[in-house]
Amino acid sequence: MGISISKKKQIQQLAQKKQRDEQGRFVAEGVKLVGDLLAAGLKPVFIVGYAEAIKTIGQRCADVQECTEQEMKAVSSLKTPSPLLAVFEKPKHSENIDTKQLILVLDEIQDPGNMGTIIRVADWFGIKQILCSDNCADAFGPKVVQSTMGAIARVAIRETNLGDLFARNAREWHLPVYGTFLEGENIYTAKLEQRGFVIMGNEGKGISNELKPLITNKLFIPNYPAGSPTSESLNVATATAVVCSEFRRRIFCK
Repeated sequence: MGISISKKKQIQQLAQKKQRDEQGRFVAEGVKLVGDLLAAGLKPVFIVGYAEAIKTIGQRCADVQECTEQEMKAVSSLKTPSPLLAVFEKPKHSENIDTKQLILVLDEIQDPGNMGTIIRVADWFGIKQILCSDNCADAFGPKVVQSTMGAIARVAIRETNLGDLFARNAREWHLPVYGTFLEGENIYTAKLEQRGFVIMGNEGKGISNELKPLITNKLFIPNYPAGSPTSESLNVATATAVVCSEFRRRIFCK
């Protein structure tokens, strides 16, 4: 039957953040990724794919169309198109911030691969909320969605004004605000709470100057052995994994 003109148009539109925001939808490609998002309970709008790939999803979507390899190439964002593509409704999460948990805050993360990996890391370590500055890479962009490996369905992600967020924290919540710095306290010996905000900064500039004064707890990830020649810094996604791991390790060591 092939992909209808209206479906092709919608898939192509959703390559743009503005359209994803307005429509409240996003695109996911890949048999495993689409299957994981369906299993997590995300609502599919429609699915297109090759006949064999469609068989893998069973009856979990009412609107499914078979397509040819040529048709998939025309709508796919991947260099090598996957045999299955789905348009999903964005997951709906509460606008309220759960201040009883550890919350990840992303400040100008630009690279989609880093963004996707950070979401996946958050999912692994049970961090359910990510707050992003409005100039971060879009969490529902195609490259980010691909690299989350399904974690996008389990972590609540939203954009917010970080200045307003931390002003509210100072006024109402009084939670610790953590950030990584070269002059910070060794993360392996510092006191860490299991609630509060952890800020991860831009790949090149680190945490923005506007937010630095708002950080209450500066942390440092030491290299090994201390003082030896090493790389200038860790990739932000790698640093996020180290930080989240240490926060969660403290729970097991109590």
